[in-house]
Amino acid sequence: MPEPTTQDEAQDGAQEERTGRGRGAGAGFDLGQGPGRLLVWLYGVFTVAAASRSIVQMIVDFDRAPLAYVLSAAAALVYAFITYSLVRGGEQARSAALVCCAVELAGVVVVGTWTLVEPSAFPDATVWSDYGMDYLFIPVILPVTAMAWLRRAER
Repeated sequence: MPEPTTQDEAQDGAQEERTGRGRGAGAGFDLGQGPGRLLVWLYGVFTVAAASRSIVQMIVDFDRAPLAYVLSAAAALVYAFITYSLVRGGEQARSAALVCCAVELAGVVVVGTWTLVEPSAFPDATVWSDYGMDYLFIPVILPVTAMAWLRRAER
């Protein structure tokens, strides 16, 4: 590989090394571009929505449904981590986001099923209640879509 001829080229090469972009089979694939940009936007919106909702609910009425509010806060953390990973890019971030999306999907399925089987455990809804029905089922569709996108980035 030839040596960089300018300082900008050297910095670009260092950036590629830090992020993992520019190497291997997925060279040049930016997780935050194309459909990935929509995923970043959706995860960002869900981060703010779930965090805002859970913070307000925990401050105002925590005793009413502590489990639901803590689960909404956990969902916000998961969404934030996935958003960060998609924006950061690189192979490590892609792998971490893929695992986190699988955890998110498992959470949606477990909490969604739990809210249907034992509704009394959830006097107030979570982001993942009823598989995200209050959110147009986006909480169950989003991780599946993100995992497909991240798997595509692997190639």
